[in-house]
Amino acid sequence: MKKICCPFTSWIMAQAQGLGRRYIKAFFKGFFVAVPVTVTFLDRVACVARVEGASMQPSLNPGERQVSDVVLLNHWSIRNYEVQRGDIVSLVSPKNPEQKIIKRVIALEGDIVKTIGYKNKYVKIPHGHIWVEGDHHGHSFDSNAFGPVSLGKMKY
Repeated sequence: MKKICCPFTSWIMAQAQGLGRRYIKAFFKGFFVAVPVTVTFLDRVACVARVEGASMQPSLNPGERQVSDVVLLNHWSIRNYEVQRGDIVSLVSPKNPEQKIIKRVIALEGDIVKTIGYKNKYVKIPHGHIWVEGDHHGHSFDSNAFGPVSLGKMKY
């Protein structure tokens, strides 16, 4: 069987090939711009972290759900040590330096905090430190176990 080719079909095929090339070229241009911008954003501004376990219940991971909550961690403030009471921060675990823990800031340097089960009933937070606790006091490895945390232990 002989193939019939008309000028219009040839023109459409040429346009489709040109469109495909332009699409691929635009995709790669966008890719090479988007990747560095995304990496810089995640490194310098903010990142997403998954919260597992019961230590932050009922605020995060409420109930007996199997699904983990997700938080947006502000690297910008942490990099400048600008934390406030009530902020949720990510820290290097004092028990396992390979692990990160997520806790709430309860007290800042200079504050006096009443502890729950720590060696001293009251602790004055030293310069350059914070006091962190999980929201679920009975199920949290926090400052009540390891004391004030150096601001340098905050993980961004």
